Amino acid sequence: MAEVRRKETQHVKRHFRRVDPNIHAVMEKMGLKKLRAEKETDKYFLKLCADIISQQLGSRAADAIFNRFLGLFSGAPTPEKILEISEEKFRSIGMSYAKARYVRNLAQSVRNGEVDLKNLSKSSDEEVIAELTKIKGVGRWTAEMFLIFTLGREDVFSFGDLGLRKGLEKVYGKNRTHSLKSVERITGRWSPYRSYGSLALWRLLDSDK
Repeated sequence: MAEVRRKETQHVKRHFRRVDPNIHAVMEKMGLKKLRAEKETDKYFLKLCADIISQQLGSRAADAIFNRFLGLFSGAPTPEKILEISEEKFRSIGMSYAKARYVRNLAQSVRNGEVDLKNLSKSSDEEVIAELTKIKGVGRWTAEMFLIFTLGREDVFSFGDLGLRKGLEKVYGKNRTHSLKSVERITGRWSPYRSYGSLALWRLLDSDK
């Protein structure tokens, strides 16, 4: 199985070895797995709940709160079940009032048919972002995380992600990553596999903890 996974991403590593040896060196130290799209569209709603909860949180804190969130429900959370729970109840498990409202906004939008989650897999990256950001509390960052980790899109770089900016500084130094244009120049070379460059930067930061 490990050999199969290695072969699945060999072409990605070859690309980075050619266009950016710095990130390729990071990838060589990590087990790079192929991004895969979630095939069950019914899971998109729960994935978005997790993305909202994880906003501006480290992975451990986000996982802990999300597990407590799941514990509030009998079975899988649905829009209807979420709307039956008060913001105060969500606050009691560690969610901020803002995130409690955002999760309820998501539930309301899905229940009312204001957003169409089931067809997102057939949409372009920008169409997905436009659809999801209709929901108050779902910004571009949240939509980009959904693109990478739920839809398995391979060419996404979130310019608003602080961790990615820190990772770039670690690899290239502050002088080469001080502006948006400089970051665009670096990450532009990664296309069409910018998501894998992002994974490498996140893994690099995690290894320092």
